[in-house]
Amino acid sequence: MFNKEELHIKEDFERKLIDIRQHLHKYPELSFQEYRTCEYIATILEEWDIPFNRIGDTGIVVDIIGEKGEGPHIGIRADIDALPIQEQTQLSFSSVNQGIMHACGHDGHTTILLGTVYQLHKLKSKLSGRVRCIFQPGEESDGAAQQLIDLGVLEAPPVDGMLALHLWPHLPHGTIGVRYGAITASCDDFIIEIEGKGGHSARPHQAIDAITISSQILQALHTLVTKSSSPVEPVVVHVGKIHGGTASNIVADHVVLEGTTRAVTCESRKRLKTQLIDLCENLAKSFGGKARVQYKDGHPPVINSEWMTRAVEESAIEFFGDQKLVHLKEPSMGADDFGAFAEKVPSTYFRLGTAQADQQVFDLHHPQFEFHDSVISIGVQLFTFVVFSRLQKGVEKTW
Repeated sequence: MFNKEELHIKEDFERKLIDIRQHLHKYPELSFQEYRTCEYIATILEEWDIPFNRIGDTGIVVDIIGEKGEGPHIGIRADIDALPIQEQTQLSFSSVNQGIMHACGHDGHTTILLGTVYQLHKLKSKLSGRVRCIFQPGEESDGAAQQLIDLGVLEAPPVDGMLALHLWPHLPHGTIGVRYGAITASCDDFIIEIEGKGGHSARPHQAIDAITISSQILQALHTLVTKSSSPVEPVVVHVGKIHGGTASNIVADHVVLEGTTRAVTCESRKRLKTQLIDLCENLAKSFGGKARVQYKDGHPPVINSEWMTRAVEESAIEFFGDQKLVHLKEPSMGADDFGAFAEKVPSTYFRLGTAQADQQVFDLHHPQFEFHDSVISIGVQLFTFVVFSRLQKGVEKTW
């Protein structure tokens, strides 16, 4: 019989997890370059005598197979890559890799999943079904989750549902933030190349000014947010880079704009793409120029399924108390490639708060972002309790 007291983290194991986290933080690696990180994860699993498989160049998958017979197949994902940021935290275990830092908490995510693997393996005699623990490379890059899906990480046997968490400096330390429906936005990139006709600034009527066209496009792009989208459904259209012109007295014949779009529904995402391309091409044509749009589909929005989200919500209340649960009122317009998993199977992605009242809070991707190691055991206990208390009983087929 399962007893939730068995999930409480003992002091010596918590110390081990803190050592793991600090090692990972000290030796961060960029997306798809996580060779040392992958080997370190493998070494820990071998130390614990837990079987694993490699996937891709730097990914690892651990299947915990319950010994109580048939049950659902649940996946848990942790991202393992770091960012190209020079650390400024002054931690005793700061990054030794110049210009690379775990500034998004992935060292914590990886450690939490390792702790969850250990706990589930230790208690597998009381587990029904299977839990697939995925150490995923390349979340900060493009298409890493989709690459693992293409390699069959959700198959053999098919995964019935997926879980993931993200450390969150916008919630108090140790609180758990859940949201039904969209919790993060899609993120797609675009490059707009505008072609005009060069000429002398003294005779502008003989030229087609690509800079004028680009300025009109810049203004018009805002209408995709203010006039073409529902005011209660957030979308973002942002241009972050402009290049054009060669001299002050020459009419530019070529301008390049680069930016990103974000949306919290698949419908809005598709609509933004179509409208942006049409707007740019037609507006440039009206001035006698041309616009070519390269549109790169990136991460889809993370849409939390009702049943999986309810499983986390109820488990958090039962294990930690309702004072530790926060219902997130709005999605983040940030993106996470966990959305690729959520497109395929019922999933939920939740937040684990790291903000401490007596310390200055720095956001994700900031060179001074940090979190207290004590949050790790909270994540391990919640993941493990969700599996035992809710998900091994089955994933409701109502999505």
